Amino acid sequence: MNQESERHDKHSGNTPKYERAFYIGRFQPYHLGHHKVIGMLIDEVEELIIGVGSAQKSHTTIDPFTAGERVMMISKAVSEFDVPFYVIPIEDVEYNSVWVSHVKAMVPPFSVVFSNNPLVERLFYEAGMPVRNLPLFHRGKYSGTEIRRRMIEGEEWESLVPKCVADIIHEVNGVERIRKLAQTDYGGR
Repeated sequence: MNQESERHDKHSGNTPKYERAFYIGRFQPYHLGHHKVIGMLIDEVEELIIGVGSAQKSHTTIDPFTAGERVMMISKAVSEFDVPFYVIPIEDVEYNSVWVSHVKAMVPPFSVVFSNNPLVERLFYEAGMPVRNLPLFHRGKYSGTEIRRRMIEGEEWESLVPKCVADIIHEVNGVERIRKLAQTDYGGR
């Protein structure tokens, strides 16, 4: 019997259930697309490791939130699901060829990676790790780029994130921060 067929869901007996899975993103900010994906993953995993990528980046229009703020957003939102989870900041490294080793040194052991990022997929594939793709939910609407654009332009964005995430963004003055960061010294954008 191969390893894959030995793993089964405790409830149904026929769906694979991974002991511990790894899911990484920048989460700038955590939004309902991420939330929907994690809602699906909990049916396939016993434990979930959520890597907060580019943890060293903050205070830019592309990466406005700190690793700590993103950990708060994710932890509050994911706590509604019935699955043990770990939220771990992961800083970038300059050499892609050692990135998987870096990740493995920072997080608990895992048996599968969930990602749609081509570079993440390739690096884990070359390291011999199984990688599963995830569905994208209304990608044009549920994207950090769109949410940040709406914040900068003063448009409604709160319906695109879980309420607890919107509360944290307000708590840290995130909208004011990103609007200020989007300004230039010559008044343009």
